[in-house]
Amino acid sequence: MENLDAVRINFNAEQLRFLNICLGFIMFGVALDLKLAQFGALFRSPKSVLVGMSSQLVLLPLVTLGLIWILHPPFGLALGMLLVASCPGGNVSNYATHLSGSNTVLSVSMTTLSTLGAAFTTPFIFTRLQPFIQGEEAVSGALSVNPWAMVWSIVQLILIPLALGFFFQRYLPGLTARLLRPVQRLSMLIFLGFLAVAIVGNLANIGKYLPYIFFYVLVHNGLALATGYFWGRLYRLPEADVRAVSIETGIQNSGLALVLIFNFFDGRGGMALIAAWWGVWHMVSAFGLALIWKRFP
Repeated sequence: MENLDAVRINFNAEQLRFLNICLGFIMFGVALDLKLAQFGALFRSPKSVLVGMSSQLVLLPLVTLGLIWILHPPFGLALGMLLVASCPGGNVSNYATHLSGSNTVLSVSMTTLSTLGAAFTTPFIFTRLQPFIQGEEAVSGALSVNPWAMVWSIVQLILIPLALGFFFQRYLPGLTARLLRPVQRLSMLIFLGFLAVAIVGNLANIGKYLPYIFFYVLVHNGLALATGYFWGRLYRLPEADVRAVSIETGIQNSGLALVLIFNFFDGRGGMALIAAWWGVWHMVSAFGLALIWKRFP
Protein backbone atom coordinates (compact mmCIF):
# COMPACT_ATOMS: atom_id res chain seq x y z
CA MET A 1 0.00 0.00 0.00
CA GLU A 2 1.18 3.49 -0.83
CA ASN A 3 2.47 5.57 2.07
CA LEU A 4 -0.71 7.36 3.12
CA ASP A 5 1.06 9.37 5.82
CA ALA A 6 2.64 11.51 3.10
CA VAL A 7 -0.79 12.75 1.94
CA ARG A 8 -1.97 16.27 2.79
CA ILE A 9 -5.68 17.09 3.20
CA ASN A 10 -7.27 20.40 2.19
CA PHE A 11 -8.42 21.77 5.53
CA ASN A 12 -7.78 25.16 7.08
CA ALA A 13 -8.98 27.45 9.84
CA GLU A 14 -11.29 29.42 7.52
CA GLN A 15 -13.12 26.26 6.48
CA LEU A 16 -13.49 25.19 10.10
CA ARG A 17 -14.84 28.63 11.03
CA PHE A 18 -17.36 28.48 8.18
CA LEU A 19 -18.42 24.99 9.27
CA ASN A 20 -18.96 26.24 12.82
CA ILE A 21 -21.22 29.04 11.54
CA CYS A 22 -23.20 26.57 9.44
CA LEU A 23 -23.63 24.18 12.34
CA GLY A 24 -24.67 27.02 14.63
CA PHE A 25 -27.41 28.02 12.17
CA ILE A 26 -28.55 24.40 11.91
CA MET A 27 -28.76 24.25 15.71
CA PHE A 28 -30.83 27.44 15.72
CA GLY A 29 -33.30 25.77 13.34
CA VAL A 30 -33.46 22.72 15.59
CA ALA A 31 -33.97 24.90 18.70
CA LEU A 32 -37.01 26.60 17.18
CA ASP A 33 -38.81 23.27 17.44
CA LEU A 34 -37.73 22.32 21.00
CA LYS A 35 -39.31 23.05 24.38
CA LEU A 36 -37.38 23.74 27.59
CA ALA A 37 -39.74 21.45 29.53
CA GLN A 38 -38.42 18.50 27.50
CA PHE A 39 -34.91 18.94 28.98
CA GLY A 40 -36.27 18.97 32.53
CA ALA A 41 -38.19 15.75 31.93
CA LEU A 42 -35.08 14.10 30.46
CA PHE A 43 -32.83 14.85 33.42
CA ARG A 44 -35.49 13.83 35.93
CA SER A 45 -35.26 10.40 34.29
CA PRO A 46 -31.62 10.18 33.15
CA LYS A 47 -31.55 6.52 32.09
CA SER A 48 -31.42 7.33 28.37
CA VAL A 49 -28.61 9.85 28.86
CA LEU A 50 -26.52 7.38 30.87
CA VAL A 51 -27.07 4.58 28.35
CA GLY A 52 -26.19 6.91 25.47
CA MET A 53 -23.06 8.29 27.09
CA SER A 54 -21.80 4.79 27.94
CA SER A 55 -22.38 3.76 24.32
CA GLN A 56 -20.37 6.69 23.00
CA LEU A 57 -17.58 7.01 25.55
CA VAL A 58 -17.03 3.37 26.55
CA LEU A 59 -18.43 0.95 23.98
CA LEU A 60 -17.43 2.79 20.80
CA PRO A 61 -13.68 3.08 21.66
CA LEU A 62 -13.58 -0.57 22.79
CA VAL A 63 -15.47 -1.77 19.69
CA THR A 64 -13.07 0.30 17.57
CA LEU A 65 -10.08 -1.36 19.19
CA GLY A 66 -11.59 -4.79 18.54
CA LEU A 67 -12.25 -3.84 14.91
CA ILE A 68 -8.62 -2.76 14.52
CA TRP A 69 -7.44 -6.10 15.89
CA ILE A 70 -9.68 -7.94 13.41
CA LEU A 71 -8.99 -5.89 10.25
CA HIS A 72 -5.30 -5.05 10.91
CA PRO A 73 -5.34 -1.71 9.03
CA PRO A 74 -2.05 0.17 8.45
CA PHE A 75 -0.82 1.85 11.61
CA GLY A 76 -1.73 5.41 10.56
CA LEU A 77 -5.29 4.39 9.64
CA ALA A 78 -5.67 2.53 12.94
CA LEU A 79 -4.59 5.64 14.86
CA GLY A 80 -7.12 7.71 12.92
CA MET A 81 -9.93 5.26 13.66
CA LEU A 82 -9.13 5.31 17.37
CA LEU A 83 -8.84 9.09 17.52
CA VAL A 84 -12.21 9.57 15.80
CA ALA A 85 -13.80 7.13 18.24
CA SER A 86 -12.26 9.09 21.14
CA CYS A 87 -13.81 12.39 20.05
CA PRO A 88 -17.16 13.73 21.26
CA GLY A 89 -20.35 13.58 19.25
CA GLY A 90 -20.65 15.78 16.19
CA ASN A 91 -23.28 18.52 16.06
CA VAL A 92 -24.67 17.19 12.78
CA SER A 93 -26.15 14.38 14.89
CA ASN A 94 -28.63 16.83 16.42
CA TYR A 95 -29.94 17.80 13.00
CA ALA A 96 -30.03 14.19 11.78
CA THR A 97 -31.90 13.10 14.92
CA HIS A 98 -34.36 15.95 14.50
CA LEU A 99 -34.86 15.05 10.85
CA SER A 100 -35.50 11.40 11.73
CA GLY A 101 -38.23 12.33 14.22
CA SER A 102 -36.28 10.79 17.11
CA ASN A 103 -35.51 12.28 20.54
CA THR A 104 -33.68 15.50 19.64
CA VAL A 105 -33.49 16.65 23.26
CA LEU A 106 -31.58 13.47 24.15
CA SER A 107 -29.26 14.01 21.19
CA VAL A 108 -28.55 17.64 22.13
CA SER A 109 -27.94 16.64 25.75
CA MET A 110 -25.49 13.90 24.74
CA THR A 111 -23.64 16.23 22.35
CA THR A 112 -23.39 18.91 25.03
CA LEU A 113 -22.14 16.55 27.74
CA SER A 114 -19.65 14.71 25.51
CA THR A 115 -18.26 17.95 24.07
CA LEU A 116 -17.87 19.60 27.46
CA GLY A 117 -16.13 16.50 28.77
CA ALA A 118 -13.95 16.03 25.69
CA ALA A 119 -11.13 18.13 27.17
CA PHE A 120 -10.56 15.15 29.46
CA THR A 121 -12.20 12.15 27.79
CA THR A 122 -10.60 12.47 24.33
CA PRO A 123 -6.97 12.52 25.55
CA PHE A 124 -7.71 9.90 28.21
CA ILE A 125 -9.39 7.40 25.87
CA PHE A 126 -6.86 7.80 23.07
CA THR A 127 -3.70 7.66 25.18
CA ARG A 128 -4.95 4.69 27.21
CA LEU A 129 -6.01 2.58 24.22
CA GLN A 130 -3.31 3.59 21.71
CA PRO A 131 -0.64 1.29 23.24
CA PHE A 132 -2.89 -1.69 22.41
CA ILE A 133 -2.53 -0.96 18.69
CA GLN A 134 0.30 -2.96 17.17
CA GLY A 135 2.30 -0.82 14.76
CA GLU A 136 5.70 -0.15 13.36
CA GLU A 137 6.25 2.88 15.53
CA ALA A 138 5.15 4.53 18.75
CA VAL A 139 3.35 7.83 19.02
CA SER A 140 5.33 10.27 21.08
CA GLY A 141 4.07 13.29 22.91
CA ALA A 142 0.99 13.83 25.03
CA LEU A 143 -2.37 14.50 23.42
CA SER A 144 -4.14 17.34 25.14
CA VAL A 145 -7.13 19.56 24.42
CA ASN A 146 -7.47 23.15 25.61
CA PRO A 147 -10.49 22.97 27.96
CA TRP A 148 -11.35 26.65 27.52
CA ALA A 149 -11.32 26.27 23.74
CA MET A 150 -13.67 23.32 24.13
CA VAL A 151 -16.01 25.27 26.40
CA TRP A 152 -16.07 28.19 23.96
CA SER A 153 -16.81 25.73 21.15
CA ILE A 154 -19.86 24.36 22.96
CA VAL A 155 -21.05 27.88 23.73
CA GLN A 156 -20.82 28.90 20.07
CA LEU A 157 -22.15 25.75 18.45
CA ILE A 158 -24.89 24.73 20.86
CA LEU A 159 -25.66 27.05 23.78
CA ILE A 160 -25.94 30.36 21.88
CA PRO A 161 -28.10 28.90 19.04
CA LEU A 162 -30.29 27.09 21.59
CA ALA A 163 -30.69 30.23 23.72
CA LEU A 164 -31.53 32.27 20.63
CA GLY A 165 -34.09 29.68 19.50
CA PHE A 166 -35.73 29.60 22.94
CA PHE A 167 -35.76 33.42 23.02
CA PHE A 168 -37.60 33.50 19.68
CA GLN A 169 -40.12 30.94 20.97
CA ARG A 170 -40.74 32.84 24.22
CA TYR A 171 -40.85 36.43 23.02
CA LEU A 172 -41.48 36.20 19.27
CA PRO A 173 -43.94 33.31 18.82
CA GLY A 174 -45.50 34.74 15.68
CA LEU A 175 -42.14 35.26 13.98
CA THR A 176 -41.02 31.82 15.14
CA ALA A 177 -44.04 30.19 13.50
CA ARG A 178 -43.22 31.94 10.22
CA LEU A 179 -39.49 31.18 10.41
CA LEU A 180 -39.68 27.53 11.43
CA ARG A 181 -40.16 25.85 8.05
CA PRO A 182 -37.95 28.23 5.98
CA VAL A 183 -35.10 27.94 8.50
CA GLN A 184 -35.36 24.15 8.55
CA ARG A 185 -35.35 24.00 4.75
CA LEU A 186 -32.36 26.34 4.59
CA SER A 187 -30.62 24.14 7.16
CA MET A 188 -31.10 21.22 4.81
CA LEU A 189 -29.52 23.17 1.95
CA ILE A 190 -26.59 24.17 4.16
CA PHE A 191 -26.13 20.54 5.17
CA LEU A 192 -26.08 19.33 1.57
CA GLY A 193 -23.95 22.28 0.45
CA PHE A 194 -21.24 21.63 3.00
CA LEU A 195 -21.25 17.96 2.04
CA ALA A 196 -20.66 18.93 -1.58
CA VAL A 197 -17.91 21.41 -0.68
CA ALA A 198 -16.16 18.84 1.50
CA ILE A 199 -16.11 16.35 -1.37
CA VAL A 200 -15.05 18.82 -4.07
CA GLY A 201 -12.35 20.39 -1.87
CA ASN A 202 -10.62 17.03 -1.51
CA LEU A 203 -11.68 15.44 -4.78
CA ALA A 204 -8.15 14.62 -5.92
CA ASN A 205 -7.21 12.94 -2.65
CA ILE A 206 -10.56 11.18 -2.37
CA GLY A 207 -10.31 9.80 -5.90
CA LYS A 208 -6.76 8.60 -5.40
CA TYR A 209 -6.87 7.21 -1.88
CA LEU A 210 -10.55 6.40 -1.32
CA PRO A 211 -10.07 2.69 -2.20
CA TYR A 212 -7.62 2.43 0.72
CA ILE A 213 -9.91 3.95 3.34
CA PHE A 214 -13.52 3.53 2.16
CA PHE A 215 -13.94 0.01 3.54
CA TYR A 216 -12.49 0.88 6.96
CA VAL A 217 -14.72 3.95 7.41
CA LEU A 218 -17.78 2.15 6.06
CA VAL A 219 -17.42 -0.76 8.49
CA HIS A 220 -16.36 1.44 11.41
CA ASN A 221 -19.23 3.90 11.02
CA GLY A 222 -21.79 1.14 10.42
CA LEU A 223 -20.58 -0.69 13.51
CA ALA A 224 -20.82 2.55 15.55
CA LEU A 225 -24.44 3.10 14.48
CA ALA A 226 -25.31 -0.54 15.22
CA THR A 227 -23.56 -0.41 18.61
CA GLY A 228 -25.64 2.57 19.72
CA TYR A 229 -28.87 1.04 18.43
CA PHE A 230 -28.55 -2.38 20.00
CA TRP A 231 -27.13 -0.99 23.25
CA GLY A 232 -30.24 1.14 23.58
CA ARG A 233 -32.47 -1.82 22.75
CA LEU A 234 -30.67 -3.93 25.34
CA TYR A 235 -31.72 -1.43 28.02
CA ARG A 236 -35.26 -1.26 26.58
CA LEU A 237 -35.24 2.45 25.87
CA PRO A 238 -38.12 3.93 23.88
CA GLU A 239 -37.56 3.59 20.14
CA ALA A 240 -37.12 7.36 19.72
CA ASP A 241 -34.33 7.26 22.32
CA VAL A 242 -32.73 4.17 20.78
CA ARG A 243 -32.51 5.91 17.41
CA ALA A 244 -31.06 9.05 18.98
CA VAL A 245 -28.38 7.01 20.78
CA SER A 246 -27.57 5.21 17.52
CA ILE A 247 -27.11 8.43 15.54
CA GLU A 248 -25.18 10.07 18.37
CA THR A 249 -22.80 7.09 18.63
CA GLY A 250 -22.32 6.97 14.86
CA ILE A 251 -21.54 10.67 14.36
CA GLN A 252 -18.27 11.81 15.89
CA ASN A 253 -16.65 15.24 15.79
CA SER A 254 -14.21 14.47 12.98
CA GLY A 255 -13.44 18.19 12.67
CA LEU A 256 -11.94 18.08 16.16
CA ALA A 257 -10.04 14.94 15.17
CA LEU A 258 -8.54 16.78 12.19
CA VAL A 259 -7.52 19.73 14.36
CA LEU A 260 -5.78 17.37 16.78
CA ILE A 261 -4.07 15.55 13.92
CA PHE A 262 -2.71 18.81 12.52
CA ASN A 263 -1.63 20.06 15.95
CA PHE A 264 -0.19 16.92 17.52
CA PHE A 265 0.64 14.53 14.68
CA ASP A 266 2.00 16.89 11.99
CA GLY A 267 -1.01 16.24 9.75
CA ARG A 268 -0.17 12.55 9.45
CA GLY A 269 -1.84 11.50 6.21
CA GLY A 270 -3.28 8.14 7.24
CA MET A 271 -4.95 9.65 10.28
CA ALA A 272 -6.13 12.73 8.38
CA LEU A 273 -7.64 10.66 5.57
CA ILE A 274 -9.66 8.59 8.02
CA ALA A 275 -10.92 11.69 9.86
CA ALA A 276 -11.66 13.61 6.65
CA TRP A 277 -13.55 10.77 4.96
CA TRP A 278 -15.37 9.93 8.21
CA GLY A 279 -16.53 13.56 8.23
CA VAL A 280 -18.01 13.10 4.76
CA TRP A 281 -19.36 9.59 5.19
CA HIS A 282 -21.03 10.01 8.58
CA MET A 283 -23.12 12.82 7.09
CA VAL A 284 -24.18 10.52 4.25
CA SER A 285 -24.99 7.60 6.56
CA ALA A 286 -26.79 9.72 9.17
CA PHE A 287 -28.75 11.63 6.53
CA GLY A 288 -29.79 8.39 4.80
CA LEU A 289 -30.69 6.68 8.07
CA ALA A 290 -32.69 9.72 9.20
CA LEU A 291 -34.73 9.72 5.99
CA ILE A 292 -35.47 6.00 6.39
CA TRP A 293 -36.50 6.35 10.04
CA LYS A 294 -38.61 9.41 9.22
CA ARG A 295 -40.80 7.11 7.10
CA PHE A 296 -41.25 4.76 10.08
CA PRO A 297 -42.02 6.92 13.14
